[in-house]
Amino acid sequence: MSDGVRCMWMRGGTSKGGFFIKDDLPADAAARDALLLRIMGSPDARQIDGMGGADPLTSKVAVVSRSDRPGVDVDFLFLQVFVDRALVSDTQNCGNMLAGVGPFAIERGLVPARDGVTPVVIHMENTGQTAVASVATPLGRVTYDGDARIDGVPGTAAAVPLEFRDTAGTSCGALLPTGNPLDTIDGVAVTLIDNGMPCVVLAAADVGATGYESREDLDGDDGLKARIEAIRLKAGPLMNLGDVADATVPKMMLVAPPRDGGAVTVRSFIPKRAHASIGVFGAVSVATACLIPNSVAARVAVVPAGARKTLSVEHPTGEMSCVLDTDSEGAVTAVALLRTARKLMDGTVFG
Repeated sequence: MSDGVRCMWMRGGTSKGGFFIKDDLPADAAARDALLLRIMGSPDARQIDGMGGADPLTSKVAVVSRSDRPGVDVDFLFLQVFVDRALVSDTQNCGNMLAGVGPFAIERGLVPARDGVTPVVIHMENTGQTAVASVATPLGRVTYDGDARIDGVPGTAAAVPLEFRDTAGTSCGALLPTGNPLDTIDGVAVTLIDNGMPCVVLAAADVGATGYESREDLDGDDGLKARIEAIRLKAGPLMNLGDVADATVPKMMLVAPPRDGGAVTVRSFIPKRAHASIGVFGAVSVATACLIPNSVAARVAVVPAGARKTLSVEHPTGEMSCVLDTDSEGAVTAVALLRTARKLMDGTVFG
């Protein structure tokens, strides 16, 4: 790839990475992954010889193509490029990078822009889910300027509301893969859940944390990380994920009572480093767990009344609000939240 490949670098939510048209990348997955590793500069802790930002949150890739699925505009494959390992994973979604897919698809001419707001229906190839992104397109052009704020990102940008469909059990086969709201692993009570992201929810206090630590404090606690990694490895088979030693799922969610007016406080591991905030689907899964009687999250959460519930999930750099619609039995039927995105660079990247 000495001639380079067309690429747009974008911030999506609280993540950042390269957005590619599928046909611009090698068709062979091994060749594609080798190219992406070179582009990011992996494996190297600093990713000094590539575009990666030395953090899993800035070493991400979106592969987008026009869809031939009925009622769907584009297909989106998310790839996590590891920082310090020669590994590219497609085992999870990324709801933050998803926020950039709609604007990117319109910019690349895959979806015609409307005057005002353009809905983009997105099929997420990693898990088979569908999402609808509403993109601001005044006068038929994508705009990234606006007054929407999300915690973890400075300044404001155009809102990109995301509505999710059929998220339950997309990776594990069921919302609660063991069928239980509560299981025990290594003597610790856990809730194993998948509402868009496989997650192990456990009380921070049960593993010697408070749930209010900074990301740096969590990453510096090797004993804590070893304990939750041991739980994660045992949770993988229980969640129908098999051996997860080299996988990016399940995510580990340490929960505690809210202290800033939200519904629950979360410290997320993704899975072996602490998250600076929280992933979109991770927040959705934890918010859903808050509504399940006898779950770990329900024990500490403050849940509002009503069939439509807005749950503020507190994280190290602020909060993420999830809007959950429920049926008469309290089961979650629809999920929506707000993200933003911004185009950073459009051009040619070299591997």
